[in-house]
Amino acid sequence: MWDYSEKVMDHYRNPRNVGKIDDADAVGSAGSLTCGDQLKIYLKIKDGIVTDAKFQTFGCGSAVASSSMLTEMIIGKPVSEVRKITNKDIADQLEGLPPEKMHCSVMGYEALEDALKDWGKDEYQDLEDIRAEEEKKQKIVCTCFGITENVIWDAIKQNGLKTVEEVTNYTKAGGACGKCKGLIQDIIDTYYKKEEHQKSDGLSPAQKILKINTIIEKQISPELQKDGGDITLVDIDGNRVYVKLRGKCSGCKNSTLTLKAFVETSLRDAVSKDIEVIEVE
Repeated sequence: MWDYSEKVMDHYRNPRNVGKIDDADAVGSAGSLTCGDQLKIYLKIKDGIVTDAKFQTFGCGSAVASSSMLTEMIIGKPVSEVRKITNKDIADQLEGLPPEKMHCSVMGYEALEDALKDWGKDEYQDLEDIRAEEEKKQKIVCTCFGITENVIWDAIKQNGLKTVEEVTNYTKAGGACGKCKGLIQDIIDTYYKKEEHQKSDGLSPAQKILKINTIIEKQISPELQKDGGDITLVDIDGNRVYVKLRGKCSGCKNSTLTLKAFVETSLRDAVSKDIEVIEVE
């Protein structure tokens, strides 16, 4: 049995803002009956302020509670603030959701995003049709639940997900036949490789060299000097850092351990995980 907070139980038993707004300025939907959960949200917006919000949800208690809480969070707020709401914000306002039910907060976020995406168009279009067309252009990863690569990517980005199980809890992808779990793992690996690459790319070559040199001079060298050793930076070629050990470190039988466990680890933590430290004579 899952452990629900009092707020979750309150919003499940006494949901706020249930219903439909016939003259809504924005309508968004998320989920599907195939997944077992579906949400439709209606917004009234005047002068950039969400003046009213209602929802219709088919799903479990967590889905109802997430939808109810979401409407309370956005009524009376400027659209500029509403756009910043994430699924984590919804879950936090509910004082937490069980990991297996986090996908309910994600559904709320997706429905809100869907509603705001086309808000303000001169002519109303059926957002369900728009969503269907967009999903056709996206790669379907989980065919059992119709979960796209973009949905998984966004869930990883917003919530720091690092395992397939976490992705399943947040999106349901991989929760049925499991054939897509390999693809989900590939998406996770790609996301974090890209993130690390972007961090590395944040430094120009000159900035990178300066930072490596500073770390060696200010952090690494002083530590080695405490034991009678030292280190000199010889050259930098991309992520390869060529150094020369001096003093007691140069003839120490543990010099390889010093290079990898201390020098290389320090530079990887401070600059880039792709750095390789190489000793030269």
